Amino acid sequence: MTRKLVATLACRVQGTRLYGKPLQNLSSNYTILDHIITCIKKISEIDEIVLGIAEGPENLPFIEISKKHGVNYILGDQKDVMWRLIQCGRAAAATDIFRITTECPFTIWELLPKAWALHTEKNKDVTAVDGVPEGTGFEIYSQTAIELAWEKAAPEERSEYVNSYLRRNQNEFKIGIISPDTTPLNRMDVRLTVDYPEDLVLCRHAYSKLKSYGPIIPIPEIIKFCDSHPEIYAIVKPYSAPGWVWKGAQNATALGEIIK
Repeated sequence: MTRKLVATLACRVQGTRLYGKPLQNLSSNYTILDHIITCIKKISEIDEIVLGIAEGPENLPFIEISKKHGVNYILGDQKDVMWRLIQCGRAAAATDIFRITTECPFTIWELLPKAWALHTEKNKDVTAVDGVPEGTGFEIYSQTAIELAWEKAAPEERSEYVNSYLRRNQNEFKIGIISPDTTPLNRMDVRLTVDYPEDLVLCRHAYSKLKSYGPIIPIPEIIKFCDSHPEIYAIVKPYSAPGWVWKGAQNATALGEIIK
């Protein structure tokens, strides 16, 4: 069977700490979501992009972004993010979906070829990245697995915490883990998500300095920027802490399925 990997991007403006995070500018008239879509279009493993836009007039700007970039979109429930991702996958006839959050401008694209190979060759339900800077990781789900998880998940687990049920019930799924064990990628202490205004300031600085690399900025270069500009990185230091690790990594190691 031919596999089809679809990037499913959940979009909404609601946010208590920073409103409209995906629509915040990295540079003049160039939003975080613009940047994410531009990068994904450079990735050969991903066949299509679908925006999963929350219902409500306040989210109409996302439709304009979809038109600007020539990508498809669906409209769905504000709170049930998991269902929106499922709708995205169905709209594009996906066998598998690629998930990142749309407030994270920098993704560890360096690991996607290995992750997709592990996911397809070992027929995984879920393939996740661990041990990398916060906000740079990604997950791949089979369409079948995420639909099964949605059926079993509690309502709160269908929210923006899309992977909650899968994390809590890892014994029900075949999970693959990509986890770099050497520098410069295994830096869970580095924060590159945009959840607070301070995060946005840091990411704007990093993008401005490194955009000459092209849309896909190597994560080691961003880490190097953070390390060499402690006065800038200091603004997000209060929010920096090692993130959650898939417990499945332990089983994957035992099975020889963790890629380093």
